[in-house]
Amino acid sequence: MKKFVVAMTTMVVMSFAIFSFTNIQLGGITGKITPANGVSAVALVSGTDTLRAELNQGVFAFTNLKEGVYKVWIKCNSPYKDAAIERVAVKDSSVTDLGEIKLQQ
Repeated sequence: MKKFVVAMTTMVVMSFAIFSFTNIQLGGITGKITPANGVSAVALVSGTDTLRAELNQGVFAFTNLKEGVYKVWIKCNSPYKDAAIERVAVKDSSVTDLGEIKLQQ
């Protein structure tokens, strides 16, 4: 009986180990800010974590994001106002495109 319990316990532990390493598909967030010279930084906030994106002529991209809901912060140069986009959803293996974001003065 003890051998049976040990064998079953081992099988259950191995099953959890195998399925815990399933392929997690990561997503992303992209967008374009206009005018491009009006933005100084773009950051992504999730809980207490913050990521910054490189800007290339107003275009930004966050990659390798886990599924969840994020906030995008846009730090602007004068005379434009800082902006935030709340509740940006990312799903597994998909990229959320925010499209063109026009800065307000």
